[in-house]
Parts: sequence; structure tokens; C-alpha cells
Amino acid sequence: MVFNSLDFFIFLPIVFVLYWFVFKKHLKAQNILILIASYVFYGLWDWRFLSLILLSTIVDYFVALKIDGLEDKFKRKSWLWVSVFFNVGLLGFFKYYNFFVDSWVDMVSLFGYEIKSTWTLRVILPVGISFYTFQTMSYSFDVYYKKVKPTTDFLSFAAFVSFFPQLVAGPIERASNLLSQILNKRTFNYDQVVSGLKLILWGLFKKVAIADALAPIVDDIFSNYSNYPASTLILGVTMFSFQVYGDFSGYSDIAIGTAKLFGVELMSNFKFPNFSRNVAEYWQRWHVSLSTWFRHYVYIPLGGSKVSKLKSVRNICIVFLVSGFWHGANWTFIFWGAFHALAFIPVFLMGRNTIYKDSVVGERTFFPTFTEVGQVLLTFSIVTFSRIFFRSESITSAFGFIDKIFTDFSYGTYNHPMGYRMIDYYVLIIIFVLYEYRMRRDERSPFKFKSKIVRFVTYTLVILLMMLFYDDGVDRSFIYFQF
Repeated sequence: MVFNSLDFFIFLPIVFVLYWFVFKKHLKAQNILILIASYVFYGLWDWRFLSLILLSTIVDYFVALKIDGLEDKFKRKSWLWVSVFFNVGLLGFFKYYNFFVDSWVDMVSLFGYEIKSTWTLRVILPVGISFYTFQTMSYSFDVYYKKVKPTTDFLSFAAFVSFFPQLVAGPIERASNLLSQILNKRTFNYDQVVSGLKLILWGLFKKVAIADALAPIVDDIFSNYSNYPASTLILGVTMFSFQVYGDFSGYSDIAIGTAKLFGVELMSNFKFPNFSRNVAEYWQRWHVSLSTWFRHYVYIPLGGSKVSKLKSVRNICIVFLVSGFWHGANWTFIFWGAFHALAFIPVFLMGRNTIYKDSVVGERTFFPTFTEVGQVLLTFSIVTFSRIFFRSESITSAFGFIDKIFTDFSYGTYNHPMGYRMIDYYVLIIIFVLYEYRMRRDERSPFKFKSKIVRFVTYTLVILLMMLFYDDGVDRSFIYFQF
């Protein structure tokens, strides 16, 4: 089931009514309802993979209890490794098995040995496996580091692991935030529900009017890059930047908004990354739940920045390479991660990796300075260029795409069937960027206007734009479902 489907718009009100009007006074019943609803939500995609979620839940539930009951450091760490090996093994098999086998076959063939990839299996990637395995692992890590106490309430823990608003594409939650809310009584809050509905509407707008509208053009340019000049390829990858942002941040907005309907506050996952002034700030604002996960559970345990500069650089490279690999079993993602490491390291060495933390462009005045505009454009260009690797089907096509950008300067008009609407897309993106700039201080308040008339007009325009740019022929699944 996906957020932008008729099924979900039938499913959500039913769960909401049962949650607040039937089981309002019974916390355990509410948590059981969340658990059942979450398994139904996921099972409608493929019920067979519910067993993986259940297995991951059982393993980390008992691992955490074992860790907490031990004082011996070696035994505690041994149980932690049980969680790591199980979850990484689960993720590795379903996501990377064929990648490693095919890479081995390709490597052997370089030495003149031709072997058939007889060990390759037709492994289906379970939706959301990269997200819920990281979420359950973070629980075991937090118990090990004594940041949280393990719960003995298995049903509530299972609801934490499978909480349907963020199950398949995050945010990747921590037990200290989500589990603590599930374990405690929630109360109906009208303002919280209204805030949630606003976020859902804004997320749907980003998905339907931005991401889905740009998808056919982006797909065409990347699939036929050899037929287009540099100007069209630059247009394609720029539009992909807005597409992937609208798609993923739109999902996060809907997830956070949906959680609010049930009295739960999820962590922010996007903080207007398109207004970042360097690559370090970008990673403080893009997919925050994942970047902080790697910081807390990989970068800091390796020594973080409290070791020598050389080791710190090594740690940065490890984090970005692992982050790239997390996104998918393809060399394109590894190159994408390596590219970001190379872009991040100079910022780190100059000591500018934290200078913009907790600040926004135009902090003191509404309008950004010329310096800030230049910084934002440069950062956006670097990040957008890296997305050539992210979007390309293979490393060969990625370098072919880049080669065309730097060698084919011929002029050509974009002749896609949707090309006649290009001016509409340009205007839409400009309006979207300006509107987000106005919002930049609070990512959870997309319709923050004092005037009721202005709010009504804004709601109407957003809905009309979704209707105007809605394309029934577009695959409406979210991009990050594949990760």
C-alpha cells in the first residue's frame, strides 16, 4: 500500500476512527491496533515478507533484554553482534547477494575465465528492509550503550518496529523517541491532527505536482542521453534533483503528518537541503535520520573527529561509501558515495563542516546575501552533478552521461511529448523554491498564515496544481521504496 493510493485513503480513516473513538481509553488496545494496521499496510504489498519484519523484531527484542541483563562487557558485545550479524545478514542476502555474485563473475572474467553465474538467485527486494533493519539495530545499539532501557512489552516493541507511517521509507526512528511514545498514553489533540493533515497535503503536493510531473522527462533524458546535447542533459539531472527531493521529502512529510494523526511525533527528515551553503550542511539537512544514524553508530564508534586528521578522513570515507552501498547494490551508488566523500573532505579540513549548524540562509534578513546565493548555487550544483551516478542504471551509462555533458555543446530543442509544457514546469519549480524559502525556518508548518483567507487560497492553489500536473500514466510508487 502506498500513501498516494485510493487504498490508503480508505485505510487511514478506518484506523483513525478505531484508534480514537473505539480504543481511546485503552493504550494496549491502541498499540495492538497499530501493530495489526501496520502488518496489513505492509502485507498488502507482499504478505510473505512480513515474516522478515517479525524475525527482526523477535531477534532485537530478546537481544536487548540479554544485553541489559549482563555486566560482562565481552558478553554484552557478543549479543550486540548477534543483532548486527542477523540484520546485516538479512539485508545482505536480499539486497546484495546477486550484486556480489555478479561482481565476482565479472572480476574473474577479467583474467580470462568465463564462468556462468549459476549461483545468482531471483531474489526479490522486500520494500523497506533497509529502513526497519536499521531501526531495530539502533535499538540494540542504544541498549548496549545504555541510552535506553529495553522494554518487556513485546507488542509495543513490535508496533515500534512496524509503525506503518514510517515503515517502508523512514524516517529511521530511535527508541528514545518513537518507542517511548508508543509505551505512553497518547491524547487526542485537535491542533496536532490539523498540523498532520497540512503536512499530508504538502507531502502529496510535492509527490504529485513536483516528483511525478517531472518523472517522464527525467526518465526520457536518462534513458536516451546519447541522443541529447549537454544543455538537455543538464536540464535532465537538474530536474531529477527536484524530482528525488519532492518524492522523498514528500513521503517523509506524509509519514510525519500521518503519525501526528495518532498522537505521535516523528523526527524531522528534511530541513530544506536545497538551501545548504556547503556539502556538510547539505548532509545535516538531507535524510537526517540516516545521516545521524551513520554518525552515531558508525562514524563516532570509529573515532569520529576526535582522532588524527588522517583517521578522521578515513572515517568520513567509510561512512560515505557505506551510505552509498546502503542505497543499493550497484556500483553507481558506491561512486555516488565516494563523490560526496571527496566533496565533504575539503569542507572538513577547513573546519567549516559545522559552521552552519542550526542556522538558515537569510538568518538575519529575509533576503539572502550575494555570498549565500553563490554558496547555495555551488552546493546545489555539486549535489546535482553527483546525482548522475545516483540516477544512472550503470556506471558505464553514468560516465557516458558525463562525457556528453563535457563534449557535446550542440544546440537542440527538447522534443519529448511533454516538452511543450516545459515553461509550466519552470514556473512551478520557481514558485516551489520561493515558497520553501519562505518556509525555511520551520519545515513542519507549510501553511503558516495568520489570515484564514490566505490559507484557504493557498490550499485551493495547491490542490489545483496537483490536479493540473497529475499524470495517470506515471508509476506512483516512491523512489526510496527501491532502497
